[in-house]
Amino acid sequence: MIKNMAGRFVVNVTCIVIIGLLLFYLSGVQAEQVVLLDTTTEETLDWTKFPYGPQATTPGWVEESFTNFDKGINWRSYVVCDVAYNNVNNWLWTPFIERGPANRMYIEIKFTTRDCSLFPGNALSCKETFSLLYYEFDAATKEPPPWEPESYKLIGRIAAGEGRFNTNTEVIINTEVKSIPVTKKGVYFAFRDQGACISILAIKVYYISCPETSVNFARFPATPTGREVALIEQTIGTCVANAVKIDQPTFLCKGDGKWYLPSGGCHCKPGYQADVEKQQCIECPIGKFKHEAGSHGCDKCPAHSTAPGNAFIECRCDVGYFRALKDPKKMPCTQPPSAPQNLTVNFVDQSTVILSWNAPHMQGGRTDTTYRVICDACSSGVKYIPNTEIFNDTKITITGLNAVTTYRFQIFAENGVSPIAGRSEFVDITVTTEASVPSLVSNVRITNVKSSELSISWDAPITELSGDSDLVERYEVRGYPRFDDATNATVLQTHDLSATFKGLKPATDYAIQVRAKTTRGWGEYTPVIYKKTAHAMGLDYVGDDDNMQVRIIAGAIVAVVVLLVIIIIMTVLFLRSRASDECNKKQPSDCDTLEYRNGEGLVVTYTHKCGTYIALTNVLTIVRIRERGAPPPPPPATSATTMHFTQRGTNPLAPDAVDLTLLTSVSEWLASIKMSRYAESFERAGVTTLEAAARVTVQELTALGITLVGHQKKIMNSVTALRAQMSATSQGFLV
Repeated sequence: MIKNMAGRFVVNVTCIVIIGLLLFYLSGVQAEQVVLLDTTTEETLDWTKFPYGPQATTPGWVEESFTNFDKGINWRSYVVCDVAYNNVNNWLWTPFIERGPANRMYIEIKFTTRDCSLFPGNALSCKETFSLLYYEFDAATKEPPPWEPESYKLIGRIAAGEGRFNTNTEVIINTEVKSIPVTKKGVYFAFRDQGACISILAIKVYYISCPETSVNFARFPATPTGREVALIEQTIGTCVANAVKIDQPTFLCKGDGKWYLPSGGCHCKPGYQADVEKQQCIECPIGKFKHEAGSHGCDKCPAHSTAPGNAFIECRCDVGYFRALKDPKKMPCTQPPSAPQNLTVNFVDQSTVILSWNAPHMQGGRTDTTYRVICDACSSGVKYIPNTEIFNDTKITITGLNAVTTYRFQIFAENGVSPIAGRSEFVDITVTTEASVPSLVSNVRITNVKSSELSISWDAPITELSGDSDLVERYEVRGYPRFDDATNATVLQTHDLSATFKGLKPATDYAIQVRAKTTRGWGEYTPVIYKKTAHAMGLDYVGDDDNMQVRIIAGAIVAVVVLLVIIIIMTVLFLRSRASDECNKKQPSDCDTLEYRNGEGLVVTYTHKCGTYIALTNVLTIVRIRERGAPPPPPPATSATTMHFTQRGTNPLAPDAVDLTLLTSVSEWLASIKMSRYAESFERAGVTTLEAAARVTVQELTALGITLVGHQKKIMNSVTALRAQMSATSQGFLV
């Protein structure tokens, strides 16, 4: 039937379709149709249909060809026209169509419909529509799908939107596009005719995909649209070859198959330049480089450098040229500077040299030239101004030099590439300092020593009276602990011939030097003399000029003290002898109980050391008189109750003996036995009076941190003497 009508059919492609296609292709990023079924390319269809065979009550769907040789059309198609039958129910199924990655499938139907007016009186069930249904399934079966309507989902009833044709009009081809969401492996499409006269000319099943594309140097794969038309699918891209990711590249695929709103992207890595049009990263050619990632092009090598190959990150410096680590890659390669010029001595005296020079004539193409000085004979006390190791001034002052000494100074010129080059150019000069001003102070002497003070005197320098230039303006005295550096000395300046250092440490050796200042400059320091400050509570030192007078006074004091000692000894012996005689005349029970007995006598010792020291040990035996009976024999002297005023060793002239009656504090007591180092330990322990010191035991000394046996013995001997002295003070002498 279609063949008979083919001559009368004229395919009319409307301008609307043409314009729509043009707009689609010109719209920018085009949507892509992935075709799953296209009947126009098939030689035969042989689809499943119902009813069929001898038992069919109607002709049903018939496969025929639709041709239009003028347009090159030769399609296999299906027609049905059972309008002369009642209860028409013709079904036609497509093959099983796998969806692949599709989320939504589209079906495009090209068909024609005859107007029912062409069948007047003969049409029993003439209709002008047909139904389009689908059935999702996870696997294709050999058996035809069910044709019951309840097994299918209705897509819609298709009518001739473009128009129907009759004998008076040309054939009108209608195109209908429907879409469905899919989730299973595949789908059957079904066409149901219930009494229409239609021709299904062509069927195309496809899904829409956003096509593969590259944006911002990121490649995005083809992405099927979402399951719903309004749903947007986000796709993550990957960097193109020789590109690195800057931010995660993403692109949105809309339901119409067009890309939308790209974000993130990649940059061409170092050594590769961007071709924006082709979205490719291309190697930098010879002679060019690119040192960082980006979408910019390659740069030409800077001066004094080359890039002998492709894809260079930085250009290589020519021989003799260098690039510092902090130099930009686009900066030309440079060289170290030449040596400084015209090194000159601007000033020199006995301790100071001032040098100046001009900048190098060749800076090496840089502006960061600095200088460094080396002195081959300078001591650690020499100072430089500027006082930094590297500086950019062309002048330097060196102080603290020795007089009449030859020094060699090297001035180096360096810049940022000098460490890489491994060489530094320099200029040197030899300078001899001048002689010191002939104003040497003489006869430096210590005139007074205290625990925290030293007084010094000296004689003025002897000058040749060559003029006002030899007149002394002032003197400078410096003092410092013996083993300290002279640079840390305390310095006093005075116009007199004497000076006093105050605030010194007790019992410390100090070095003393003096020099004079004239209008011609400073003279040399005198040779060092050393003097030790006194102990904190010791006697002050008196200068040598007063030694004779002091010795006379000390001798007189010693003589008086010795005479007093002799008188005391004789008096004690006389009284003791008298008391013994009186007692011998009496019965033993009549003797006074507190009298001395024979054999228990008085031991007197003394030691002399530039003064007087008297130590008395009075051993008393207390005899208890019983009320009844005779008195017991006297106990031996070694077991008697004893009271010691001062306990000494066997040497009566012990050099460290001190009169304990003159002491008033614990610190003085410790100083007298040369144990001042433990004064703070006693004070922290609360031993702040001599009475408390007299109660100290050996165990307590150990707790105070005094662990040396010799020191413990020395302190305990003195403690015993303290106890004896205090006992004598409270009880008196019994004679």
